[in-house]
Amino acid sequence: MYFSGFSLTNESEIFDEYRIKSDVVASGFSYGAIKLVENIINGTYDKGILQKRIDKIQLFSPAFFNDKDEKFKRMQLMFFKKDPQTYCDNFLKNCGFEINDKERYFQMGTFEELSDLLYYKWTKEKMQKIVDRNIFIEIYLGGEDKIIDSYKALEFFREFGEVYFIKKAGHNLRD
Repeated sequence: MYFSGFSLTNESEIFDEYRIKSDVVASGFSYGAIKLVENIINGTYDKGILQKRIDKIQLFSPAFFNDKDEKFKRMQLMFFKKDPQTYCDNFLKNCGFEINDKERYFQMGTFEELSDLLYYKWTKEKMQKIVDRNIFIEIYLGGEDKIIDSYKALEFFREFGEVYFIKKAGHNLRD
């Protein structure tokens, strides 16, 4: 099971180098990492979306905005509301996607999805719930990420699983 990032669809293949394709492993990229974690925490992995046992989750560049202030978040939403297409074009460029990637994987995100992404609060309690369910967590971060502060994300996630920090990679984990 794979959860796509904001304004993306079917991009899982770009993570094939890292992604474990198995019935007991689920993964998500950026906003998709949030959706995956929430599905596990809320128990929907047992009841619907993830209708199988999960032993491991892989979070590729989880959308970590805990360190951003209200002004930053409001500005992002304002820019999106003003011109969603330009916002998404810039967003995908900052993620490290090339023009042919955009044509292949782009799907217009919504204001609500962007708001959920920006205001999502990663907490130790949420992560501990996953660990307590004996689900192993792998986190992949790029050292040259232009979307999130990967060093702040590293500080947060390191106590909950195995973190792979790829120094020369951006948000999409490519060089």
